[in-house]
This record gives sequence, C-alpha cells and structure tokens, in this order.
Amino acid sequence: MVTGRLTPAGYPELRDGVLRIAADAPESVVVDIEGLEIADVTLMTVFTVIADRIVDWPSIPFTVVTARADHAAGFAAQSVRWSVPVCRDVVAAEAASDRPPSRRAVQLLSPSSAASADARAFVRRVCATWGVLQYTDDAVMVATELVENTLGHTESAPRLRLELRRGRFTVAVADDDPRPAVLHERLTRTEPGLGLWLVVWAARRWGCARSWSGGKVVWAVLVRRDR
Repeated sequence: MVTGRLTPAGYPELRDGVLRIAADAPESVVVDIEGLEIADVTLMTVFTVIADRIVDWPSIPFTVVTARADHAAGFAAQSVRWSVPVCRDVVAAEAASDRPPSRRAVQLLSPSSAASADARAFVRRVCATWGVLQYTDDAVMVATELVENTLGHTESAPRLRLELRRGRFTVAVADDDPRPAVLHERLTRTEPGLGLWLVVWAARRWGCARSWSGGKVVWAVLVRRDR
C-alpha cells in the first residue's frame, strides 16, 4: 500500500521501490494507491514506467488498485490504463492477475572456486528436467559469467535463479552488494575479460536491478536457439 503525496521528488523513490520489490521474485506485484495523493497528473506515468520495466524482467503481472475518481481521470488523461491494469480492490486485482504457468529453480552457491562448476551442473540439470535443452549452452555460459562476476567483485554467496515464464528463459544471479554491474567497453578484441559482453551476446535483454532486501540482481533473458 502506498500512501502520502506523490511529488516530483518522490517519483524516483516510488518507481525504484516497486521495482526492488519485483526483483525479489514475487509471483505478482499489486500496488494499492487508494491513500495516495498525486500532486501533478503527469506523475501518474510512473506506473507506465514500472510496467514497461517489469515486462522485460521479471515478467510478472503488475496491477494498480484504486477506486478513486480522481485517479481514474488521471489515468485516462495519461493513457496509463493502456499499459497497466487498474482494479477497484486487492481481491479483484489478485483475481484478475494473469499468472501464466511458470517454472522457477533457485540454487544458493558457496562463495568458493567450486561455485561456477556447481552453477553449470545446476543449469544443465534444470534444462534437462524442464525439457528446454535449446537454452542449455547459453544458460550455462551466462550463469558462469554472472556467478564469476559476483565472486570477483563482491563478498557474497551467489544466488542463482532460473525461470521459464511466458515462453522466456531467464538466468539471474543475486548478491548482497548494491553496486550495479557495469558493462565496460573493450578497446580491442584481444583485450582480456569478456565478462558481461558474453551475457550481452547471448541475451535478448539483460539488466541489473536493486532488490528490496538489499543488494542487486543481474539478469538475462535468453534468445531461443533451436538445436
């Protein structure tokens, strides 16, 4: 539930707060704004921005709850309803949420030299179990890079998460360090440290999201490569 008054200064806080909740892997996100006063109707586009971010990852249902006439008028003026479902109460929002069949597997890895090998074995086992062998090679490579990035730049135990939702296969690694993952430009092809560039090559989309519980999640939605 979001209460108080939404101002330009609070716009980033609301946007980032909801996105951090989404990063912690709930089945859906429902935001009740019945008690929220909105200083400027244009600020209501924050919900469109949130929906646009969530659709790429983690690709879960996002719904806004309000029965207020002023909110409805603002949503109409800003065309928010085109991209964000709006319900009158939480019960209706939960009933209306489109929860497509999804699969999720999570593995906590030790912060040791064995982590990368354990990640690869986990990915191969999950891909075989789910019957999505076409993703195996890229998923193994991406998981390895993200886990090694965590080990090399943080003191955290990597948390590897695989998801198959809406026909999208996602590899994500969470850690307790809030510093974002950065894609550094390589000046030459022979320069060492491909790092995240391999993830970029394999992914349809990738990103780094702060999580509500602290730290961050680096994720990649893979491109389907038929075998």
